[in-house]
Amino acid sequence: MINEKMAKALNEQINKEFYSSYLYLQMAAYFEDMGLKGFANWMRVQAQEENSHAHKFYDYLVDRGGKVVLEAIEKPNNDFKSVLDVFEKTLEHEIYVTSLINNLMDVAEEVKDRASLSFLKWFIDEQVEEESNCEDIIAQLKIVDCSGDALFMMDREMAQRVYVAPSQN
Repeated sequence: MINEKMAKALNEQINKEFYSSYLYLQMAAYFEDMGLKGFANWMRVQAQEENSHAHKFYDYLVDRGGKVVLEAIEKPNNDFKSVLDVFEKTLEHEIYVTSLINNLMDVAEEVKDRASLSFLKWFIDEQVEEESNCEDIIAQLKIVDCSGDALFMMDREMAQRVYVAPSQN
């Protein structure tokens, strides 16, 4: 049976992961409105990833004998100024999620839950990748100055991203 404090923290993370999915879907809608279908696709894939992360936490909590308690999902921000602004907000959000995962690690260490420490390692590694991807896109957007043919080329590149379900580890 999982420690009560750990279960509560994992339930909170499930909510945050569903919020992240909701946020990225809102960002996809922004890109759809702009006619940037490739960027919209990138965000839809991001939303799918976050949704799968929520399910991964959900399944882990169930497997450990914890009770899943779903809460209301906060309304995401929909005030974006530009393509660059969206990705800067994406990076800011991913940094926040990294802090949440680090906090979960702290709880697991505090309650000496080695199984949770092992489980959370995958998310630690995932967050490094998430932040790096955002930083790369931001750097590219700054180079092309978010305009003209280069932006449309990036849009076509973003359209190539496909969702790959995380491993069951």
